[in-house]
Amino acid sequence: MPEGDTVWNTARVLEKALTGDVLTGSDFRVPQLATSDLSGWTVAESASRGKHLLLRLTRAGEAPLTLHSHLRMDGAWRAYAPGERWTGRPAHLIRVVLRTARSVAVGYHLHEVTLVPTAEEETLVGHLGPDLLGDDWDPAEAVRRITAQPAATIAEALLDQRNLAGVGNLYKAETMFLRGLWPWTPVSKVPDLAGTVTLAQKLVASNRGRWTQTTTGSLRRGETSYVYGRRAQPCRRCGTAIRKADQDERVTYWCPRCQPRPDGV
Repeated sequence: MPEGDTVWNTARVLEKALTGDVLTGSDFRVPQLATSDLSGWTVAESASRGKHLLLRLTRAGEAPLTLHSHLRMDGAWRAYAPGERWTGRPAHLIRVVLRTARSVAVGYHLHEVTLVPTAEEETLVGHLGPDLLGDDWDPAEAVRRITAQPAATIAEALLDQRNLAGVGNLYKAETMFLRGLWPWTPVSKVPDLAGTVTLAQKLVASNRGRWTQTTTGSLRRGETSYVYGRRAQPCRRCGTAIRKADQDERVTYWCPRCQPRPDGV
């Protein structure tokens, strides 16, 4: 699933392609919006909230609208010049097409595509915790939400978007490694939750503005992560083989030596 920085970057792509322009056409290939037509609406803003994309639209004499989409595991938006060939994804995956005089934005395999009055955005994203890349980022609030479920594992807590919005499997695994946390550690047993969520935010923010994600500082292929995607490879710290396991319907990577099971758990 795309992490918060990927969604933030995607919002910037749409911002550059569409913001300030009037839509000359729209094509929705999802049943609930099949008859919708956004021609004549101006794209006022492209924003992200955690893993949610929000295109805010205005038109004189009408209440502002928000086009909401979620990328989930495999969604993507691409921007093209008028007449440019749409490449990179099969045509049958197209869900939304937005046209202006200078750009065409194509949404592939999008999920939860909805069109709502901007005043009602909170019905879609109001449940989210503090946004790791937003002006509302508040580590104390994230900790408060996490500690409300002390029996949850730290891995589960970091992925729960109601606690903090923007962490996916990559940053979950890398944060736990750098903090020396066994993935199945109950929240109540984590010694410094504030330090943990602060690190997660720093990792996500460090990759804002680029598509290659790294937690190690290296952008070389094969050197961008400590444990994520490195099953059976040697730990960069101790040489122990990295492990991979299913956890809470998601996948987890960890080093059994650097992230030992705590006593009493």
